[in-house]
Amino acid sequence: MEGFFTKYTDSNAVFRSFPIVQQNCLGSWDVFHSLFHSFTTAPQSPLVVALQDPPSRWSTHPTFPGFMSFAPPHSGRPHVAVYVSCLLNMHFAVSTVVHDSSDMKSLEIHSPEGLFGCPHRTLRITCAYLRDTNHLPYCSVPPKRVFSTSPHLPLLLGDFNMHHPLADPLRSLTDKEYSLSAAYFDKAFETPYHLLNTPGVYTRFPFNTISRPTVLDLAFSNTPLSPFMAFWDTCLPSTGSDHVPITLTLQPPAIMLPPPTPHWALMDWSSVKKDILEFSLPPCPALTTPNALAR
Repeated sequence: MEGFFTKYTDSNAVFRSFPIVQQNCLGSWDVFHSLFHSFTTAPQSPLVVALQDPPSRWSTHPTFPGFMSFAPPHSGRPHVAVYVSCLLNMHFAVSTVVHDSSDMKSLEIHSPEGLFGCPHRTLRITCAYLRDTNHLPYCSVPPKRVFSTSPHLPLLLGDFNMHHPLADPLRSLTDKEYSLSAAYFDKAFETPYHLLNTPGVYTRFPFNTISRPTVLDLAFSNTPLSPFMAFWDTCLPSTGSDHVPITLTLQPPAIMLPPPTPHWALMDWSSVKKDILEFSLPPCPALTTPNALAR
């Protein structure tokens, strides 16, 4: 495989997966450092980390060794940030996409050899934070901007701050809750995007004991990218946020090898020719008659 599955110079190991992490940091520096320090003991460090509500000071975000950060170029406080592993940046071209919003940030990762063994050469990863503005029919980013069409392989990660039966099938929704989420999910399926979450697996556990857990952190991909989604999981340790860190892994589908067959060209036909000529099938047994069955 070419593309992402390339030999990295640091360990001469072939990476055949593309791990990504998303997390709502609650604007906390402690949550940020807890999340990134957990990567040091993980089996594989993520190549991309998408953060909603990241901590910032004077419009700058914290740094962490081995990662480069990207945030919306706004004078105010950005509500999203994307961190890219320096290993990824060493081997592939990474470019940014400008959105007219501090709630969205997209990166495009280019590979001239193609991605995941397919002709697509660009993966677009978008981090979104849909905040409730209380005075608009939608959240801070409308559906048509969240689920925009793209000629590339799009992966959308975000804190959507909404409830929908497809993500949380056991939750009872009010008409207002369903009306809001349906506008986004309908647009997603029209584009089309597919929900990657495991339905019913909670992504937010409120600090209080009154509110119930829910599914707010969602991930979507379009049809061409869906076969490369290996798994979606919440296996990382808690970081102190009421949102759990989520891991997504992209990798090529398992290659099914053909069943083993004899190598006929290497057969010594002269040694088996006599056995083949003398081979004959035994005669078929006599048919059972009705009288024989009656006995």
